[in-house]
Amino acid sequence: MRPDDAVRRLKDYWREVVLLSHVQALLGWDQETYMPEGAVEERAAQQALLQGLIHRRKTAPEVGELLAAAGASEERPEGAEELGEVERALVRETYREWRRATKLPEDLVRRFAETTSRAQVVWQRARAEDDFGMFAPHLEEILSLVREIAERLGYEEHPYDALLDEYEPYMKASQVRAVFDQLEGPLVRLLEEIMEAGEVDDSPLHRHFPREGQEQVSRRILTDMGFDWKRGRLDVSAHPFTTTLAEGDIRITTRYMEDFLPSSLFGSIHEGGHALYEQGIAEDLAGTILADGTSLGIHESQSRFWENVVGRSRAFWQKYFPLLKETFSSLSDVEFERFYRAINKVKPSHIRVEADEVTYNLHILLRFRLELALVEGRLAVKDLPEAWREESRRLLGIVPERDAEGVLQDIHWSFGGIGYFPTYTLGNLYSAQFARAMERDLGDLSSLIAEARFDAILGWLREKIHRHGRTYPAHELCLRATGETLNPDYFLSYLRGKYSDVYGLS
Repeated sequence: MRPDDAVRRLKDYWREVVLLSHVQALLGWDQETYMPEGAVEERAAQQALLQGLIHRRKTAPEVGELLAAAGASEERPEGAEELGEVERALVRETYREWRRATKLPEDLVRRFAETTSRAQVVWQRARAEDDFGMFAPHLEEILSLVREIAERLGYEEHPYDALLDEYEPYMKASQVRAVFDQLEGPLVRLLEEIMEAGEVDDSPLHRHFPREGQEQVSRRILTDMGFDWKRGRLDVSAHPFTTTLAEGDIRITTRYMEDFLPSSLFGSIHEGGHALYEQGIAEDLAGTILADGTSLGIHESQSRFWENVVGRSRAFWQKYFPLLKETFSSLSDVEFERFYRAINKVKPSHIRVEADEVTYNLHILLRFRLELALVEGRLAVKDLPEAWREESRRLLGIVPERDAEGVLQDIHWSFGGIGYFPTYTLGNLYSAQFARAMERDLGDLSSLIAEARFDAILGWLREKIHRHGRTYPAHELCLRATGETLNPDYFLSYLRGKYSDVYGLS
């Protein structure tokens, strides 16, 4: 069989994997939005069945045979040299998925899916009741499973590498640690300067904001950003997320807090950034393994770019603050400058998703270090709440009084997402680097934002990032878009410039 024929057959075969994955995503979306709690046991069984079917499909002998016919091997994962660029990328990514999948027995995959599906429901209850003991046995079981998964997948340096590779392919824990070490000192020093400069009054954000008005504003901004409502929708969940249920069905969720406007405002913009990425993948990649974000770090760069670089900028609110004042009478006495400083207030807080840009990555650093210790066995689950409090004291200078504000606040461990958290900080770094390259190509970003010329901004992202899907690994995509690989200095420069303005730093 010729390599190009093998690739065509491989695409047709993998189409069913994509369809099954979309069905599984639909079940997950329903579980987070509308499913009654009484359905949890059968939903766990449904998820496990689907995960088993997907795993069986990925590991079938036919996949290995087609990959071999396409020229793929450990030495040459991209296949035969005569294949085109996209075809070689398809072979590379399929080979990577096939290699990972064939190392995991179906029983382990099903047990993991069933365990995490149950754990998510228990986590929701434990967080609501502030009872870590309720969730701890489930986390113990999840940790045991992810350790087994890491050992079966194999790794060169650290078991965490095998887990991180699920979310940020081709990156190792040692690289993440090096980046975080580079960030920690400057972030802590900037935070200290800001704290010395005096506190910003954000009380206008804690007034009454009716849910109906919040939804209207969210929909207006998402529309202006370029969100395609014919291929997506907005719903509500406890933890905002974005998921792809079909090629033309990108779902985003947000949450409305009538006494805190930023929660839905920036949650919607953030998830809108993820959705724009999914909606922008080239049509000729649809139904293939390449029709997805190339890494969660790159995916997060899109949400953080829209949420922070655009959505928290002075230029953005020069355009949209009048809309807020028209919608919410509670802002009638608030001047623009007061509002702008309020949404960019820096203050250490317990909740990651509501953290400001300066302290956010310290939250991620905390979780990364705890995850390493859990995976290595240096930290027992029963000691996790106290370890969390100690790291929070050291990095943020505050200690949560309730586990619901500490170790129980994130959903990630309940769905087995150990290795996921570093991608949030990587996304922040990529977002600042992409913004600098965009400004080099398009001119002053502030002017484009103030004029709501989001078509130009989205056009750049479509061309440089979105349309390629998984064709290029994250490091190569960054190099193509910006001219260099990941460089944390752009993010640190962005923060220093922005918050020197907000806080009047020297």
